[in-house]
Amino acid sequence: MSGKRFNQAILPVMSGFFIMGFVDIVGVATSYVKADFAGMNDKVAGLISLSCFLWFLILSIPTGMLMNRIGRKKTVLLSFIVTAIAMLVPLVNYSFPSVLVAFAMLGIGNTILQVAQNPLVTNVVSPEKLTGTLTLGQFVKAVSSFLGPILAAALAGSTLGWKMVFPVYAAVTLLAMLWLALSPVKEELIQKSEITFGRTFSLLKDRYIVLFFIGILVLVGVDVGMGVTFPKLLQERCGLPLEKAGMGNSVYFLARTVGAFLGGLILMKFPTPKFFAASVFLALASLVGMVFSHSLAAVLVFVALFGLGYSNLFAIIFSVSMQRVPEKTNEVSALLIVGVCGGAVIPPLLGVITDSFGSQISAVVALALVWVYLVFLIRHVKEVGRTTEKQS
Repeated sequence: MSGKRFNQAILPVMSGFFIMGFVDIVGVATSYVKADFAGMNDKVAGLISLSCFLWFLILSIPTGMLMNRIGRKKTVLLSFIVTAIAMLVPLVNYSFPSVLVAFAMLGIGNTILQVAQNPLVTNVVSPEKLTGTLTLGQFVKAVSSFLGPILAAALAGSTLGWKMVFPVYAAVTLLAMLWLALSPVKEELIQKSEITFGRTFSLLKDRYIVLFFIGILVLVGVDVGMGVTFPKLLQERCGLPLEKAGMGNSVYFLARTVGAFLGGLILMKFPTPKFFAASVFLALASLVGMVFSHSLAAVLVFVALFGLGYSNLFAIIFSVSMQRVPEKTNEVSALLIVGVCGGAVIPPLLGVITDSFGSQISAVVALALVWVYLVFLIRHVKEVGRTTEKQS
């Protein structure tokens, strides 16, 4: 792609990461919905994240098959349409079933988007800039995630209350769709064969892809679990009302925003495996610190440090996986996005744990134990990175 066409295409393509961040509203939305419907416990509220993230398990590979037929750009545009429709459902009827439908559709749209978005980026950047660009994309996504709780809290006093966030998201999605539709993205055909379930799951014969797939499961599950748990932790530990506790998620997402921005710069010069290891240990130490913190300041500091550690790990695992099997980029993307269903598994389990122990700290301990898997993954990221350097 020429420099002029690149400049015209990169921004509308990156806007997809901003829309991708809308799914992170599920954390603070769960707290608001639980407050709106009296008597709801954490286990029932956990159905919101389940309805949203379950679709990553069901639709990721079919989306990859669709993407090979209609192209990456059209697949992303389709995701925008589904997302916009999802945001209108709670406005038609606000009930718990309609909330589940809305977040299910948001999950469907986000599944389609996440499968197609990363491969679409490969059409507008060179291979040596891929990791940095995907990290920058996570920065854009983090900005969107950061703004969500702030927007919901700011709109809490409006006519529709916090639910006004839905039409705002719908409008932004439609604008992004129009921008991308008019952009000059030229897709390059990497493979002529169709994506199939067999071809996609055949990637699991590669033990590194299996390990990275589980890594995505853990990353997304912990991320969504943190978004759901943290507002309730602030209410429990610090006595904050829901509106202010929900804003606490913005501290987490702000740290992820800063971390993704800095990570995009650092990864241009710093070895990816070392950066991955430092990030994993920082996040683990932060979770442990959160368990033993009782003051508001300490809790916020540790969640911010966790956000910094977390911010670049998804992009690194995704990039290393695609570099591992560059001739099957679409299949790799579809398979890894199946792993996003971790967001459907871990939050309901956390709900069961907190209802059983009667404390949000038990959820944080559980998240820390799950996070240990990423410590195990460090040496495998290093091994693949070393192999890629030799091949280049």
